[in-house]
Amino acid sequence: MPISKEPKRKSLLASLLKWLAALFLAFIATFLIGCYFFVLELDKELPDIRQLQYVQYQTPLDIYSQDGLLIAEFGENHRIPVSIDQIPQQQINAFLAAEDDRFYKHSGVDVKGLLRASTLLAKTGKRKQGGSTITMQVARNFLLSNEKTYLRKLKEIMLALKIEKNYSKQQILELYLNKIYMGQRAYGIAAAAQVYYGKDLAELELQQQAMVAGLPKAPSQYNPIADPERALQRRNYILRRMLELQHISLADYNLALSKPDNARLQNKKIELNAPYVAEMVRQEMMNKYGEDTYNLGLKVRTTVPGHLQIAADHALQQGLHQYDDRHEYRGLPHKTLSKNAASFTGGVVGDSRQAVITAVSDSGFTARLHDGALLSIPSQNIPWAKIFQVDSGRHPFLQINDIVWVRQLDDQSWALTQIPAAEAAFVALNPKNGAILALSGGFDFSHSKYNRATQSKRQPGSGFKPIVYTAALENGYTAASIINDAPLVIEDPSLENGWRPENYTQHYHGPTPLRVALRESINLVSIRLLQEVGISHAIATAMRFGFEKEQLPPTLSLALGSGSASPLKMAEAYSVFANGGYAIKPYLVEQVEDRNGTVIFRADPESVCPDCNEQNPSQTRLAPRVISEQVNFIMNSLLRDVVQRGTATQAKQLGRNDLAGKTGTTNEMRDAWFNGFTPDIVASAWMGFDNSLSLGKGETGGKAALPMWLSFMKTALQELPENPLLPPAGIVQAYINPKDGLLLNPKNGYGVWEYFSAETVPSAHSMPHPDNLPPEGVIEDEEGLF
Repeated sequence: MPISKEPKRKSLLASLLKWLAALFLAFIATFLIGCYFFVLELDKELPDIRQLQYVQYQTPLDIYSQDGLLIAEFGENHRIPVSIDQIPQQQINAFLAAEDDRFYKHSGVDVKGLLRASTLLAKTGKRKQGGSTITMQVARNFLLSNEKTYLRKLKEIMLALKIEKNYSKQQILELYLNKIYMGQRAYGIAAAAQVYYGKDLAELELQQQAMVAGLPKAPSQYNPIADPERALQRRNYILRRMLELQHISLADYNLALSKPDNARLQNKKIELNAPYVAEMVRQEMMNKYGEDTYNLGLKVRTTVPGHLQIAADHALQQGLHQYDDRHEYRGLPHKTLSKNAASFTGGVVGDSRQAVITAVSDSGFTARLHDGALLSIPSQNIPWAKIFQVDSGRHPFLQINDIVWVRQLDDQSWALTQIPAAEAAFVALNPKNGAILALSGGFDFSHSKYNRATQSKRQPGSGFKPIVYTAALENGYTAASIINDAPLVIEDPSLENGWRPENYTQHYHGPTPLRVALRESINLVSIRLLQEVGISHAIATAMRFGFEKEQLPPTLSLALGSGSASPLKMAEAYSVFANGGYAIKPYLVEQVEDRNGTVIFRADPESVCPDCNEQNPSQTRLAPRVISEQVNFIMNSLLRDVVQRGTATQAKQLGRNDLAGKTGTTNEMRDAWFNGFTPDIVASAWMGFDNSLSLGKGETGGKAALPMWLSFMKTALQELPENPLLPPAGIVQAYINPKDGLLLNPKNGYGVWEYFSAETVPSAHSMPHPDNLPPEGVIEDEEGLF
């Protein structure tokens, strides 16, 4: 019988199967070992999850007033980091329903979710679901790039497992909810609540919580601003998921579902409008911290109290309007709504708003603002009516559909106005330490970002004369010294007939005491005084007041303020007079905090402390004394006289005796100034054209600039007590003849009491003769640089 081959075949098949099994097992083992070593190597490449303990969110720069009002926020992204206990539980539930409802059940990776996403990928070939848990999103957002590869997904899974082992669920949620992008440059849920609804997290309603929770999946597609319909669908889906997960009741669900969405872009609420201040702070922080300034979460507190900044802005805008009301109306021909509807933008510039005239009558006109509000402007609030010879009847230069500018007055009525062509600047300082109390660099920052308070270089005019007088007092002159007020010709090679300076009134009064000369701002006396004191001595004195040498021309025109200065520099200089004779440096930043609230900078200015000495030491850095107590007292006496009897008597309306200052007007009325002070506050007001055009006839410092100063001081001095001027040791009062500055017997009725330093008291007596009677009626309304 032939031998059967069947057993042999079975044996060969069994051997083959065993070999294949062994080969498969070897392959599996090799694969697993390879995967093990691959994962080990990949693990070495993974970022260190410990850095999550030290996360620093990129948060913007916030700038605040001295009393905590938000002035500005700088930075491309909106972010408001919050701790997990600041987040309402229902808001967390909304996110879990939307993003990861098994968050508290898995260990960083949701296997079911991954399998579901993998199955969908196999069926469609498209990655419609990522299967990422919240923990995986934390790993991606904080530790990985945004590239969409399988390798990154594997790293994401590995990191998520590690994160879950080292961090609590609450810590992971806090990281996630502060980091995620929510559209419209908002990062984190607190920023989203502010950007879309203008609310804090605790103020959001249920339907708003659901809308916010729907944003991370696709911040542009499910955005209530960009695509309201799709965003509403996403919101309703999340509400349904919250109902299914029993986070909300059916009644809550139905109520939330019925409510329309009211999301709209919300700018962070600016509580104090001070853009010139904000820009100065921004530049200072950029110089200190570089480009990181916008991401460090710095909170800067300035030295500016809110109510004083508001008063300064109002004073400046009101002053410019008052000037404009005295001059031509530039609005003609008006744009009309019928011809150019697009031109009616409802614009706002400073305190002025666009309006369309809807009716004109004998008593005035009615206008409509962009928001539809109707205003009634009476005839008395139309400043240019007389210019157009409108004494009664209708106003021919105003027609229905004309687009005009209007503003609200202090009495809440409305007036016709125009955007000023002239400009102004205002600065107020604390003279004791240089803290800036208010600063406005122009009518409107959005209209012109040029900061005239700090960047301008304008001639100070007669505002510089007190520096010359200080130099004279230090050189042995007194308030009673006599200088001849008479015409003067000064040789100047650049001028054919030399320089022939004049007084503002073109009148001369002969021999004049320095007190009268400064009070009435007599130019010829200042020039002769500078001649006698010496230009170099006057420049050296000015530099002690804070001026730079390049600001001070070495010519006799310096006596009339032909140099250059900004309002901030003038306020700094006058601080010396206000604080008793000490030099201070202006500063704006009081304190800087980092994102954690730790103070990383606190201002330590040199300050005035007259009572500090070796026996009474102080922790304060002391400002240096630059003029003596005696000279400072006499200068204060002279500058108070300017207010009481000179070119600034309008200031007497404040009803105080501690006001002092000096008006200033330059050639052809190109600049109008008032620099004034009390011992507690110093302020400088300037008005002029940026191109140095003339302000017009009669627009002097006392007329154009002083009203701004007065308006501000009405607010600034409300809570400040009056300070009497008390003579220090070394000051003597003597009865003199003001015509020659010599002593008189007090029984003579035509003398005056004058202050002297002890070493400059006159010793000679005046002869009681009619020729020595004091001059009468020495009054010059203002001054000028000629």
